[in-house]
Amino acid sequence: MKIVCLLLFLFVTQHSLIAQSNPIGIFHYNTDIGNPKNSGSASFNGNDQSYSLKGSGYNIWFGRDEFNYTYRKISGDFILTANLEFVGEGKDPHRKIGLMIRESDDDNAAHASATIHGDGLTVLQWRVLAGALMRDPKDEVFSPKHHYSVLQLERAGKKIIMRAAHDGEELQFIGSHVFPDMQKEVLIGLFICSHNEEVVEEAKAWNVRLDLPVEEGYDPEKEGYLGCRLETMNVFDGQRMVIYKKQDRFEAPNWMPDGQRLLFNMDGDLYTIPSIGGPITFFKTGEANRLNNDHGISFDGKLLAFSHHVAGLPEGGSTIYVMPLAGGTPQQITTETPSYWHGWSPNNREVVFVAKRNKSPNYQIFQADIQSKKEKQLTFNKGWHVDGPEYSPDGQYIYYNGSQSGTMQIWRMHPDGTHAEQLTFDAYNDWFPHISPDGKWMVFLSFVSPIPVDDHPSYKRVMLRLMPTSGGAPKVIAYLYGGQGTINVPSWSPDSKHIAFVSNSGRSY
Repeated sequence: MKIVCLLLFLFVTQHSLIAQSNPIGIFHYNTDIGNPKNSGSASFNGNDQSYSLKGSGYNIWFGRDEFNYTYRKISGDFILTANLEFVGEGKDPHRKIGLMIRESDDDNAAHASATIHGDGLTVLQWRVLAGALMRDPKDEVFSPKHHYSVLQLERAGKKIIMRAAHDGEELQFIGSHVFPDMQKEVLIGLFICSHNEEVVEEAKAWNVRLDLPVEEGYDPEKEGYLGCRLETMNVFDGQRMVIYKKQDRFEAPNWMPDGQRLLFNMDGDLYTIPSIGGPITFFKTGEANRLNNDHGISFDGKLLAFSHHVAGLPEGGSTIYVMPLAGGTPQQITTETPSYWHGWSPNNREVVFVAKRNKSPNYQIFQADIQSKKEKQLTFNKGWHVDGPEYSPDGQYIYYNGSQSGTMQIWRMHPDGTHAEQLTFDAYNDWFPHISPDGKWMVFLSFVSPIPVDDHPSYKRVMLRLMPTSGGAPKVIAYLYGGQGTINVPSWSPDSKHIAFVSNSGRSY
């Protein structure tokens, strides 16, 4: 009997170790909850970083559940976001996929689930105590013709919040519920339920991101910078790929002219990395080793501009330098500080930047000739803020963000600073417009979280949005946790199909 118990113990222990040493993407475990008649499974495809889900089960309802669950353990607050869709027509209109927070893998455990049903019902459902009956709001959300494609489940203290979005649209609040007694460590992950004991259903999940938000008022300069991910994205199909991660700060990728590498700043220096991921390589910038997240490559691919903080100069000493991209000695372009580089002119002879001059409290947009170093002031705003100037590839416009309408919105003007024209009109604060190399598209950052109008902090709920330069409504292409350093600089691929950006993951997980 002792031998049988020992063998059973070893089997369970070995099974647990295997589950932990063979993660499924960002998750650690996959199991069938409630012993459904047909087993389910999950797999992770590293080529596109998607998840394939299979599951059966009678339902996730009443006092007990049957479904397949792919999850990890976590403590504290989190934001879990994913694109999800069913594979195939399905057998039951009440089949379910979604995101779940759960106290345990018991079939009657307390939990909350952000759920998409086969018939389009999209709703937050919950069981507040183990063994209790399931609940959902009286106001149910149906979208039968155009299913929600993005779900988000957030834990904020004792409150669980669900949001959802149709393709290209902003996340909408779907529901929330307070769990006064939910334990600190919980299970979170992806689930699938067939709602039919005889059937195994399939689904796909992609762009799955787990973020651990910081407390309100968190100051990374004092308390330390947290996790970051370097991502690339096809702006037309929405596919995102994480190519580099670090539990510290790095920022602002540029796409290199060869289309095969990215350039980004970290710890005051620049580094390159293959655009598909791989080892990072130090990029020499001479004695300039206090770089910030303002750097970029000229239209002809021959020159690199960046902002470097010179010790002892006013307001941090940010000064603009230019050097050959192939290597060489950086040449100082601006003598007054602060000066923050943001864009090249298409003729490769001028840079455009924001700066303070003559003791003015306001940032203005300036242009400087890289040979003569002569500056020209382009804006003369009083009492509002401008940032992120960038030329269009045809040289007809300088795009920028400005708060002269009351919130931070996207604007453009002629290269001489005249004919300012507002392009976005919404409730968000919009920052850092970047124009595709073919001149057809603009991508920019929108803050969903409330922020001071003239600030762009890290560790916030934000969106990346895409808009035709010829006019039209912005389309959401990415939902993420980020802000400062996400997309401060030109970050389009040379083929005008991809962008690169940095998302914040928050505290280590």
